[in-house]
Amino acid sequence: MLVDEDHYVDLGDDVADFNEEFFGSGRPSQLPAMVEARIARGEARAIGEQRIGSPIARPHQILCIGLNYSDHAAETGQAVPDEPIVFNKSPNTMIGPNDDVLVPRRSQKTDWEVELGIVIGSRARYLDSDDDAAAHIAGYVVVNDVSEREFQLERGGQWVKGKSAETFNPTGPYLVTADEIPDVGNLGMWLEVDGIRRQSGSTSTMLFSPHFLVRYLSQFLVLEPGDLINTGTPPGVGMGFKPPVYLRGGEVMTLGIDHLGVQRQKVRAPA
Repeated sequence: MLVDEDHYVDLGDDVADFNEEFFGSGRPSQLPAMVEARIARGEARAIGEQRIGSPIARPHQILCIGLNYSDHAAETGQAVPDEPIVFNKSPNTMIGPNDDVLVPRRSQKTDWEVELGIVIGSRARYLDSDDDAAAHIAGYVVVNDVSEREFQLERGGQWVKGKSAETFNPTGPYLVTADEIPDVGNLGMWLEVDGIRRQSGSTSTMLFSPHFLVRYLSQFLVLEPGDLINTGTPPGVGMGFKPPVYLRGGEVMTLGIDHLGVQRQKVRAPA
């Protein structure tokens, strides 16, 4: 488990994995004390060249919200939705925050999307209020909702096809609990491709708040511990440029959200 950008502690002898069982057990609240105790015993280690995995194991489901930023809806020329647009990604798209992203075979329109991710902490169904929803949130993460726009928009209207290629959901590096974030409704977000700033935004322009989204989704389906909700992206995606700009392979994406850390992915061309 990451302590900071340069150090981690190994919890493997006490936590099997950060999965549905772990989140549903109520143990996340014990993590700060567990980590502090290990640091006090001198168990913090340098990360060095070790891979950083996602802070949550493969979830039961990855749910996504489309056009949830007013300024992003404007750049795509689409109307602001009256209710959340909901779609899903295959759970096996999840990778670590710094793992390589693979451009799918025959792709011409692979795109980026920095997003705030919500991690569910306890089983949720038919929630009555935003306060109820808040109690079911384990924390928040940075997500890159990588998308293939042709597959998403030009191949029969099924968004899942453009969202579910392997490596299309880098997650982390941290899972940060709500009490550690000053205001989840006012977090700066950004993404760069090869050092060029492409996205700059804030959760303040989000149409539907994280608490609302959890309550809303619970009316239609059961949210399980460890589930991930990608809450939408601010403006600056590749398809919004004139002409559009897409990933071909060889680029480096760097992205982050205030208080949640930074990701960095190399983009690899299809094999």
